[in-house]
Amino acid sequence: MDLMIQYTFLPHTDPDASLAFYRDALGFEVRNDVGYDGMRWVTIGPAGQPGTSVVLTPPAADPGITEDERRTIAEMMAKGTYAAIVLSTSAVDAVFERIQATGAEVAQEPIDQPFGVRDCAFRDPAGNMVRIQEPR
Repeated sequence: MDLMIQYTFLPHTDPDASLAFYRDALGFEVRNDVGYDGMRWVTIGPAGQPGTSVVLTPPAADPGITEDERRTIAEMMAKGTYAAIVLSTSAVDAVFERIQATGAEVAQEPIDQPFGVRDCAFRDPAGNMVRIQEPR
């Protein structure tokens, strides 16, 4: 099979703050920015990887989600337990320093993990966990 990841979705609570984090702190490029019915979807992706994108989406935009589910999603986002993304780099310490210098919320400084990577973690403006790993 020839399968590749084309899109993945992360919720946002403030599209401008999320866009600033992914564009300015992580260096992603904006691929699309669409508004509809008072909501906004922003598609971003790593420079030089046009086939892989992240869509920053309004949480619980699906009309089939109940109000109780919307509240649960909002609570989980606030705790940072709703969504995550794992990125890879060949220089995690340098990337950590660059992102930290932007004022991003540090969740974990770089450490060597027993499962063969050195990694760090940040929370984006919506509370999503952003882990960055360097394979060892």
